[in-house]
Amino acid sequence: MTVELATAEDTVDFGRRLGGALRAGDLVLLAGPLGAGKTTMTRGIAEGMQVSGRVSSPTFVLARVHPAGQRGVPLVHVDAYRLGGDLSQLDDLDLDTDLEESAVVVEWGEGLAERLSEDHLVVRLDRRGDEVRTVDLEPHGTWTARVTDLRLAG
Repeated sequence: MTVELATAEDTVDFGRRLGGALRAGDLVLLAGPLGAGKTTMTRGIAEGMQVSGRVSSPTFVLARVHPAGQRGVPLVHVDAYRLGGDLSQLDDLDLDTDLEESAVVVEWGEGLAERLSEDHLVVRLDRRGDEVRTVDLEPHGTWTARVTDLRLAG
């Protein structure tokens, strides 16, 4: 599934719809170049999950936990950019434990974080020269069946 997002608000809205479908145990990997909209999409995911706390890039702290709101599922937002492929640092974050009770969204996690669960969704973002963003969804495991049921397109 490929979706075009013309504005930053469209990116937030897409994330909001995705966040509304997330549940405890879900792993979402956001992939794409700098400026593609990964953190913007995570803001929308947080809104859709109705979690607490301001969403910003966790580049310097590596991970932020957003407490559960009305839906009862916390969000763990990870920025794996600074890990540079260092699996020991990823292990130190203890994300596999978080996955039991939270939804985990990892920016820059492709090639690193998918080992946390066979069931994960890769959301590949790109920004064209006209600032329109494209999103490609790559489901793995149980996400293969779930992604067809998602109502993510506008």
